[in-house]
Amino acid sequence: MFDTWEELEQSIKGCNRCKLYKTRQNIVFGTGNKNARVMFIGEGPGADEDRQGEPFVGRAGKLMNLAFETLGIDRNEVYIANVVKCRPPSNRNPENDEAMACLNYLRNQVILVKPEIIVLLGSVALKNILGQEYGITASRGKWFEKKEIKYMPTWHPAALLRDETKKIDFIKDLKKVVDEVNQTT
Repeated sequence: MFDTWEELEQSIKGCNRCKLYKTRQNIVFGTGNKNARVMFIGEGPGADEDRQGEPFVGRAGKLMNLAFETLGIDRNEVYIANVVKCRPPSNRNPENDEAMACLNYLRNQVILVKPEIIVLLGSVALKNILGQEYGITASRGKWFEKKEIKYMPTWHPAALLRDETKKIDFIKDLKKVVDEVNQTT
């Protein structure tokens, strides 16, 4: 484990623990408030994220930003990261060995941020953080607690692009997060 953000980021920049490093343009480390009360975790970078080196800047990110605006969430006040830090080819889901190679980096980010709430965006984040036995359809919108952190699984914003009916659930789930933050302020 790394004690500083700089050490952690340097380690990730030099990472070659899985085959994803061979095709990346940039690592996608994470962005936002490094002391955030709320952290969002997605699955992995897409093409836009790989090009820019920042999570959730493509179409799914724009949709997430719109939801943030609707609910009064300041993107600069949350921390956003992914399970894997390099883009899987063709935007496929990260394979288990790829996720395992990055999980200690993600755990280190969580330790450094110290969030009260983590929003798990989609099945890949849910399964890698809470366990393979969880499914996103049954788990989304429900609170889970582990090691004094509350977790809210919800749809990945990319799923909303494929199925607009999920937008309502996504907004409801994020509203629960906002309400929880406001209750504990």
